[in-house]
Parts: sequence; C-alpha cells; structure tokens
Amino acid sequence: MSKRAGTFVTLRDVVDEVGRDVTRFMMLTRKNDAALDFDFAKVLEQSKDNPVWYVQYAHARVCSVLRRAAEAGQGVDDARLAGADLRHLSHEAELALVRKLAEWPRQVEIAARGNEPHRVAFYLYEVASEFHALWNRGNEVPDLRFLQDDPEVSLAKIALVRATGVVISAGLGILGVTPVEEMR
Repeated sequence: MSKRAGTFVTLRDVVDEVGRDVTRFMMLTRKNDAALDFDFAKVLEQSKDNPVWYVQYAHARVCSVLRRAAEAGQGVDDARLAGADLRHLSHEAELALVRKLAEWPRQVEIAARGNEPHRVAFYLYEVASEFHALWNRGNEVPDLRFLQDDPEVSLAKIALVRATGVVISAGLGILGVTPVEEMR
C-alpha cells in the first residue's frame, strides 16, 4: 500500500470486504502505538491462525454443546448450573480451562487501567485455545466429553462450558464484536 503511488485501501474498503466484527477484532489485537499489518488472506481463512475466527468458533462450539445438552434433557439454565458439583472436573485439561477463566476479572482490570484492549483480544484467544484443546481431547478420551451418562458429571462439564461462553461473550462485547452461535 502506498499513498504516494495512489494504491491504498480505506477502512471502509476493509469493512466492506471482511466485515465490521473481523476488522474491529483485528485492529484491537495490536497496541495503539504498534503498526497494524492487516492480512486479508489470514482474516478470511478458517483456522487457528485467524484469531477472530478461532474465538468465534469457540463460542459457536459452546452454543452447540448447550443446545445438545438441552435436547438431551440436561438442565442448562444458570440456576441449575450454579448447583453443579465442580469436583467432577478433575482432568488437567479441564483444570487448565478453569484456571484460564479465573483470570478474567484481572485481565479486564489490567486492560482497563492501561487502556489496552488488545489484552482482552489476546486473552480471548487463549481461552479459545484452552477450550478447543479440551474439546479435541474429548475426541480421544471419552471421559472428557461434555455430555456423559452420569447427569451430575455432565452438569459440572456443562457448567464449565457455560462459563467459557459467558467469558467469551463478555470479552467480545467489550471489544464491540458480536459473538456468533453458529459458524456458517
């Protein structure tokens, strides 16, 4: 891109090409004093290398798990989930996600005090990574799947999934990005 040569892209062009949410998220992954290298190919690909897609995909997976749990007759309302016995969450992958979620209030405070919204974007990417890792481990280890035969174990796992969704949704809200319920 060169203003002198007359080859440049306006912000309107970027928004029209990739959308408001993608543009906003990508712009907020940089400190305000750092150069932004906006890679169109990267933001359009559906992979871990595209942070906005990766975070949105984690939220869509959360919604999918909650829908499947409700269809299976498992209570997914907050009142029911508040009573979950979280001692059923004992695998290291589950605990890693719990620890990451526990950082949320502090991350928001640090980002707000320093006027550094990029911290929220990076944190959401880390939460998404932990969630996707747990999801993938569940493909290999049946005991890590969110829906189990034991309703109490399922309730604890669904509470963890719901907490993940709350944090991702709140973080995206702070960034002004709409969380998606399905990926199309």
